[in-house]
Amino acid sequence: MYFLSSVSRLLGLFALFFTLFSANALAEIKVGLVLEKSGKDDKSFNASAYLGLKRAEKELGVTTKTVEAPDNSAYESLQRAFADKKFDLIVAIGFHQLEAIKKNALRFPEQKFVLVDEDANLPNVRSVMFEEHEGSFLVGALAALHAKGGKVGFIGGMDVPLIRRFEMGFAAGAKNINPKIEVISNYLGVTGEAWNNPPKAKELALNQYRHGVEVIFAAAGNSGMGVFDAAADQKKFAIGVDSNQNWMKPGFILTSMLKRVDEAVFDSIKQFKDGKFTTGLTRYGVKSKGVDYAIDEHNQKLVSAEDKTKLESLRAQIISGKIKVPDYYLSKKK
Repeated sequence: MYFLSSVSRLLGLFALFFTLFSANALAEIKVGLVLEKSGKDDKSFNASAYLGLKRAEKELGVTTKTVEAPDNSAYESLQRAFADKKFDLIVAIGFHQLEAIKKNALRFPEQKFVLVDEDANLPNVRSVMFEEHEGSFLVGALAALHAKGGKVGFIGGMDVPLIRRFEMGFAAGAKNINPKIEVISNYLGVTGEAWNNPPKAKELALNQYRHGVEVIFAAAGNSGMGVFDAAADQKKFAIGVDSNQNWMKPGFILTSMLKRVDEAVFDSIKQFKDGKFTTGLTRYGVKSKGVDYAIDEHNQKLVSAEDKTKLESLRAQIISGKIKVPDYYLSKKK
């Protein structure tokens, strides 16, 4: 009996040891997130990334820290600080971080990085890109279905190839529904401040609405809040971007073009934790629903069953290859 009791105690100690060891090992996985200036409260791109990180913290038990860059010049030092502190995985959000990632990935060859929205093409970097043109095509089609007067609008943040990609896909989707539709486009600027200028975005949107535009797709980061205000003022429609923004002006946001940055961040962290992390380029498109349109309680009365049937038909044709959505990136290579 004494022997059995001793064995039981010993087994209990081993079980406790391995439980504590496993918990400590899990807690030792540290993930650093570097956000753009607009930060985790931008209700869009960066907010989605932050949600993915916090989900990983809750579901996977990893330790996380988030920093927001005051400007583009800070990316390199913020990434480097995480590497110096031996964080296991560093996640950088936004194409503006490309050059900083390239420098730090070479400086810390054993460090694993994730870069969202650009391709670093380095052996220790997982680059995540989205087929924004595909998702934009779908919301462009929906916009055209609700633009009986034949005019839709696009307001981009910074005038860069990435946002031109949104615009091209949106216009193609609208023209799939109505080949004669007019697409009016404006951009907020050529610097990073373009993402954080709601007053100017509202001014541009009001001007478009006054010229007959019925639906505006805002791919402008935090500046999009100004477009939503204009839509409510004019009792017209706007379309959100990146995260589900339908709730912001219920009844006036027709849908949101989802760019599942949250899923990309969570997937990357989970794969790292599970020992399945891969570097190289990973793409998210309509097939995987990495880009999509949002239907919820805030807009379900705006989008009819016929609208949904049409959009799902278009999705299937994109996936099958029957519809080739024009890609601004490819057009610039010709």
